[in-house]
Amino acid sequence: MNQFNYKDIFNNNHLAISRAISLIENSDPKVNNFYKHIYKKSNKSLRIGITGPPGAGKSTLVDQLIACFISKQKSVGVIAIDPSSPFSGGALLGDRVRMSKYTDIDDVYIRSMGNRGDLGGLSKMAQEAGDVLSASGKDIIIFETVGVGQAEHDIVNAADFTVVVLVPESGDEVQLMKAGIIEIADIFIINKSDRPGSKRISRLLSDILHSFTKEGSITPRVMSATASIGQGIPEIFEKIVFDIDALDANGILEKRRLSRYKNRIKNLIALRLEDEFWTGSREKLFKNITKSIESIDSPPSSVVEKLISNFDR
Repeated sequence: MNQFNYKDIFNNNHLAISRAISLIENSDPKVNNFYKHIYKKSNKSLRIGITGPPGAGKSTLVDQLIACFISKQKSVGVIAIDPSSPFSGGALLGDRVRMSKYTDIDDVYIRSMGNRGDLGGLSKMAQEAGDVLSASGKDIIIFETVGVGQAEHDIVNAADFTVVVLVPESGDEVQLMKAGIIEIADIFIINKSDRPGSKRISRLLSDILHSFTKEGSITPRVMSATASIGQGIPEIFEKIVFDIDALDANGILEKRRLSRYKNRIKNLIALRLEDEFWTGSREKLFKNITKSIESIDSPPSSVVEKLISNFDR
């Protein structure tokens, strides 16, 4: 295998991009040797999140948006977060199969990543993978999440602009509010709108949004599409571009990026502290102490206090 050179990423070398993302996924120590250099060139791309329940047609919509961006001479990188295989931990590659027509196009790079049990829908490494794609010169980076309900808020920590994809069967007002999607979307797409109930959920969602939108903020638009045949896609693309330009002009995009940066720092601190805490001796002590637990009568916090006090001796 040829030796990996991170500088090849800056030349949009897809082999180097793939190698770098694999190293990130595997938490390889080699990442430390190139990540700082990568990050310096990773802040120019626009990052779009596509999220929503399984089966809503997110991948089909992403496929259509790629074509729209290409037509505007924009390069695109896609990170598709798939459910991890329960056996191997690897990503299911359905998204890459569907988008295989872009394989030979230098301006498009698509990568599936397993969420590895991360309930937030986004792999912990997805943002770093996005940095690699940005450093390669991609104008647009699309994160497609697996769609796991309330934890979809994680997409906000990775994206400048969030698209929530629903279908006519997505549920009533209470279900929508419980999912928390009202708070994270910049635009809603009712996909598969040729099915019964499309107009109903569109009206319902619009009413909810008008009730919950804070004063001074923009109410997300609800639009319809049948992505499988391209219906509604041109209008949706124009609206996404228009809204992103507006957010950029009024400084909201910059505020979101700064907030995301701060969140990344906080999360990295938590990961670093966790890694440093779980030494081999503490792992062993934890197993020994918890062997004696035979009931769930005590509050978990009291057990934690007992463990921590023993760790500190």
